[in-house]
Amino acid sequence: MVHDAACNGTATTLGLLTANEAEVDRILQICNACRYCEGFCAVFPAMTRRLEFGKADINYLSNLCHNCGDCLHACQYAPPHEFAVNVPQAMAKVRAQTYTDYAWPPALGVLYKRNGLTVSLATAAGLILFLVLALVLAGSLIHEPLAGNFYAIFPHNMMALMFGAVFGFAIFALAMGVRKFWREVEPGRASGTAIAETTSDVLRLRYLDGGHGKGCNNEDDAFTLWRKRFHHFTFYGFMLCFAATSVATLYHYLLDSHAPYPFFSIPVILGTLGGIGLLIGPAGLLWLNIKRHPLHGDTEQKPMDRGFIVLLFMISLTGLMLLGWRDTRYMGLLLAIHLGFVMALFLTMPYGKFAHGIFRSAALLKWAIEKRQPLNLKSSSN
Repeated sequence: MVHDAACNGTATTLGLLTANEAEVDRILQICNACRYCEGFCAVFPAMTRRLEFGKADINYLSNLCHNCGDCLHACQYAPPHEFAVNVPQAMAKVRAQTYTDYAWPPALGVLYKRNGLTVSLATAAGLILFLVLALVLAGSLIHEPLAGNFYAIFPHNMMALMFGAVFGFAIFALAMGVRKFWREVEPGRASGTAIAETTSDVLRLRYLDGGHGKGCNNEDDAFTLWRKRFHHFTFYGFMLCFAATSVATLYHYLLDSHAPYPFFSIPVILGTLGGIGLLIGPAGLLWLNIKRHPLHGDTEQKPMDRGFIVLLFMISLTGLMLLGWRDTRYMGLLLAIHLGFVMALFLTMPYGKFAHGIFRSAALLKWAIEKRQPLNLKSSSN
């Protein structure tokens, strides 16, 4: 009976779905008939509010999945069973597809398929080479100590304009993509309680606990909280670095206090703590990514995942090195290397792994809104 439901459900929507989406539809039909995992995470109760699964439903549920792997090991129909139910892997493939489909401008969506480790590092290397050559031509690659004055190497207005423009475009492109996603999933009106719950779930990484609070699966069926911990180091490290930049901007424009700032100033303290977090978190996530069992995700996305992780790690490493050696004659070289990695991250943000946090947050808000609405079993929405 379960198998019949799966086949019928796929047949009704197959003409509207890609192969990856059709696989998620097939699996969800089986899960909807079984419902053993209903209490595991938000995906399964959201699934039970639907009778069929159209394109928008599948994109929404796939981005709601945190890929913890718990349901894979609990499922009686998982491989090697003939039904081959693998929710984390199937939804991981659709997530990557949604990043492409919702990319803005659409022509750049193909970068998701090419933004692997090699492309990320090649982008960074090209930018570093450009900046180093600029310093060589200016005769300032190796220089007398400048007391940590970065702006003696690259003027403040030039850096603010260049990095501000690229970062602004990245944020705008991400906003346009998630706006399209939001409109298609038709979430309804967000209440204050729904927004508060979503914010809490995002900040706590709630669904990386698995369905029981013991954590995710990585190499096998053993539970571990390290994936959640390393995500926390990465997320809060990034936010601390962003806070350091924001405070330094306020110092510069509102207080007319210009860099370099003392080691125990607020911007430097925030940046140092953030940098340490962005060393520990990405290093741990890369280690887990290398060791993770292939059934727990989409192996074709590993280059994209690792490219993003390595960029974050190198930004932090070169940033801390720059802070430690800013009073030496090698500051200009270190600054060029650091800025090259930062610019590479900004350029690839809308078309790489960074987007998953944005779309997942939108899916969590959709769920917080939806579960407060009266139960109204839905047919497919395409």
